[in-house]
Amino acid sequence: MPGFLFYVLSERTEIMKFIIKLHPEMTIKSKSVRQRMSKILSGNIRNTLKPLDETIKVRVDWDKMVVRSNNHDDASRQLLIEALGCIPGIQSFLEVVEFKVSSLDDILEHTQAMFGDKLAGKTFCVRAKRRGKQEFSSLDVERYVGGGINQRCETGGVKLKQPDVQINLELDDDRLYLVSKQHGGMGGYPIATQESVLSLMSGGYDSGVSSYQFIKRGSRVHYCFFNLGGREHEAGVREVVHFLWKKYGASHRVKFISVPFEGVVAEILEKIDKGHMGVVLKRMMMRAGAAVAERLAINALVTGESMGQVSSQTVTNLNVIDRVTDTLILRPLIATDKQDIIDQARAIGTASYAEKMPEYCGVISQKPTIKAVLSKVEEEEANFDFDVLNTAVQASFVEDVRDLGKVWEVPEVEVSEQVTEQEVILDIRAPEEEEQSPLEVDGHQVVHLPFFRLAHQFGELDQNKTYLLYCARGVMSRLQAIHLKEQGFDNVKVYKP
Repeated sequence: MPGFLFYVLSERTEIMKFIIKLHPEMTIKSKSVRQRMSKILSGNIRNTLKPLDETIKVRVDWDKMVVRSNNHDDASRQLLIEALGCIPGIQSFLEVVEFKVSSLDDILEHTQAMFGDKLAGKTFCVRAKRRGKQEFSSLDVERYVGGGINQRCETGGVKLKQPDVQINLELDDDRLYLVSKQHGGMGGYPIATQESVLSLMSGGYDSGVSSYQFIKRGSRVHYCFFNLGGREHEAGVREVVHFLWKKYGASHRVKFISVPFEGVVAEILEKIDKGHMGVVLKRMMMRAGAAVAERLAINALVTGESMGQVSSQTVTNLNVIDRVTDTLILRPLIATDKQDIIDQARAIGTASYAEKMPEYCGVISQKPTIKAVLSKVEEEEANFDFDVLNTAVQASFVEDVRDLGKVWEVPEVEVSEQVTEQEVILDIRAPEEEEQSPLEVDGHQVVHLPFFRLAHQFGELDQNKTYLLYCARGVMSRLQAIHLKEQGFDNVKVYKP
């Protein structure tokens, strides 16, 4: 069977094998390219399966790969099936059973024993492939086995075109391989056959799906996270990144880069016109992402942006954002509907992480522009202190993705609906939001301290009092309370009236 990877179960020798079809685009490549991709794929299979089964052996032939295991229990078999289904470059794979045979009668007996009960009332045909030396042809095998099963079993008859069941068998000298089950694969190209990319991860539906698509296309995907609001958000992103890598990209080591962006956010909120905040934030991210990519010798950034999804993702605004760097920015979801993105996130397993990801709401323009003018944006950015951005990039922390599997302890934060005499309400909303809807609580003073100044100015407050952090949705207040607790301040709670 051309282009199939073999994985066979033999009860007699206690050896497992399977057969997997290669991604069709690999099989039409030139001889040298196909050989290179096959060699990389075989290495990826070893790297992925060896941690699960140390006895794994992989052999590369022109039209197939043979994978062997000395384990044969159901638990090991299931682990290998799940892993093979998530290795890029494999289109589909078959489980096969191996027998030693010496005659057509032997072949018939084994084939009937495996398939006879499955053919009741169904049409069928037999397809055979041979290698080595036998005294019969492939056609002889098909006629003898097909005719014998039809006589011995209650079938719907032999049907050579579009039968209900097709029995596939292969002979290699005195070895018979019978296909028992077929599984779908991931498709795509083997990882590392294409160039590496840096995915800008937020942890939501979009960035997870766009990262997966580049893994499937054969890129080694590294991950860059811009920390806008504290440890809880980063903990969630680390979790989904580790999941993506472990399930679909574990054959290669990749890096996770966390860039502390709180200072950049504060600078934008204080220096940039409200309508341009979103576009400028994205431009700062692209600048920082390009700097990180250059450091890692990566030539492209990947984002989960989709045209028209939010104000910064109009064609005009994306054009303005892209002008900030010469680094290639790839957007695989640019014309994809949101529901389709969510559906794919569910299919690949990242939706459950996206659903519980805290949504950062710090840089939201009241009236965001959907048609930013480059000259106006550059004029706004002239007020920005780029030392803040450079400091953030220099402070970025690089980790091996394998280390993300460690559980991050996030401090518990108490939520309060009532205010006591020793507690102070701390409104951490942005100034314009606070001005539009001031918070008033009978009998209690409300102090306004914007979240982007909180980290630097909280220590100046009277530490004999407990502070109840307030924001409109309770997300920002929770993130900031966690951040303060990590800095050693225990006198903080979240206020949710």
